[in-house]
Amino acid sequence: MRKKKSILLGPVITIVILTFIIMIISSIFSILDIQGEVTKITNGSLETSVVGVKNIFSKEGLKFFFSSPIETFKNFKPLVLLIISLMAVSIGKASGLFKAIFTPMKRLKPGIVTFLTLFIGIISSFLGEYGFILVIPMSAVIYQYLGRNSMLGILTSFLGVSMGYGAGLVFNYDDYQLGLLTKAAVAVDVDKDYIFNAWSNYYAMLATTFILSILGTIVIETILKPKVKESIREEDELIRSRKGLVWSIVAFIILMFLAVYSIIPGLPFSGILLDNTKVDYVAQLLGDKAPFQDAFGFVFLIIMMICSGIYGLISKNLKNTNDFSVGLSKEFDNLGYIFILLFFSSLMISILNWTGLGTVVASWIISFMSSLEFTGLPLIITLFIMVILMSILIPDAITKWQLSSPILIPLFMKANITPDFTQFIFKAADSVGKGITPFFVYYIIMLAFLEKYNNKESNKITVFGTLNLLKSTTLIFMVIWLVIVIGWFIMGLPLGPNTTTTL
Repeated sequence: MRKKKSILLGPVITIVILTFIIMIISSIFSILDIQGEVTKITNGSLETSVVGVKNIFSKEGLKFFFSSPIETFKNFKPLVLLIISLMAVSIGKASGLFKAIFTPMKRLKPGIVTFLTLFIGIISSFLGEYGFILVIPMSAVIYQYLGRNSMLGILTSFLGVSMGYGAGLVFNYDDYQLGLLTKAAVAVDVDKDYIFNAWSNYYAMLATTFILSILGTIVIETILKPKVKESIREEDELIRSRKGLVWSIVAFIILMFLAVYSIIPGLPFSGILLDNTKVDYVAQLLGDKAPFQDAFGFVFLIIMMICSGIYGLISKNLKNTNDFSVGLSKEFDNLGYIFILLFFSSLMISILNWTGLGTVVASWIISFMSSLEFTGLPLIITLFIMVILMSILIPDAITKWQLSSPILIPLFMKANITPDFTQFIFKAADSVGKGITPFFVYYIIMLAFLEKYNNKESNKITVFGTLNLLKSTTLIFMVIWLVIVIGWFIMGLPLGPNTTTTL
């Protein structure tokens, strides 16, 4: 008997199908008047309102569907960040600078390379979205020069940034915003004198960074690596120049000094990239209105252009200004596909957000949590699972915590669990959720890079095929996170300076 051929759905068709599923489900919910209740903090008090799902097939919905795609795509932030990042990576590669830096690292053992990729991915969470945009394309290039499979590098870096989003060596702006929401939730319903400490989860974050990096390396090398089919490696004839590397390093040090000086407050002509209207330094540096937030990508591009230009001209890899100009676009080769994916992804995400489907589903999950009479470990494990489920439709941590913190923080405090530990549980689950949802735009970007470096016809890159490929690995990462959370609670270890797991 002949085996039935399975239908292979490419990423674009899958995204289109997911978009129509969202449209149909939201329309049914709207027609049936299915609603949820959302509790928010407004002017220092709790306000509960009923939220419904909007019908995309209504007059208003169809107007949005046909009129919004161009504007949405034009203002789609990941697209702009990606273009800037690709220009920086392109010139670094075309000039031969990356080859000079990374080729000597071939002597490193594969496990060390995997560890470093995961570790850098995890600590890049400090940069927020830039972590995905910088680490994924860079890891592909680095693996190429190390003689390893670029596709494995892309998957490893994505796992590092997404699964390690709740860890890191320092807290990021998301942590800061989550903390402010936590503080508001405590003050409005339980303790007006509660003080939020931005470093409250620091010990747990630091330990988790190394645990995930070490255990994640073992998981990737033993489980994921054998599943990733080898791609054909491309060789280049770029010249390596010791003199060019030395001068590039000198330029890099000078430029980095200037960049760091621009974010130090209080010195002559310093702090030009800070939002001086804020009191806390992390808000000054990474706040919504902080110049550094928008300037980082451009500053990175300038540094790469100057350092790569110096190296390319000295090594003769770039013979003239025309070579330099063309070099800025090299990494865009075979990547037109990513812009198609991003267009359809931006449409899918905008429709999901417009309908409010994710908010209603999240409100049900939060209501379910609030009805439980669990305490201790059952409550912790339930929150962990519920946040992962919420993340499928709402990958953004701040949005989820705005919806859930006013209910969950008092609930956990009644169960004798501190707000700081509740926030840590939430961050752990949010990290896992980011890595398993096709509604997360950086997952789609990761797929596009896999396709770029996939030059074997037998390798088929699909939305759910890649999720299936990562299934065992992400499941183990989830278990590791859960064990860390449970272990921290049982042992009663301090989360950070003067911060405990229980009240």
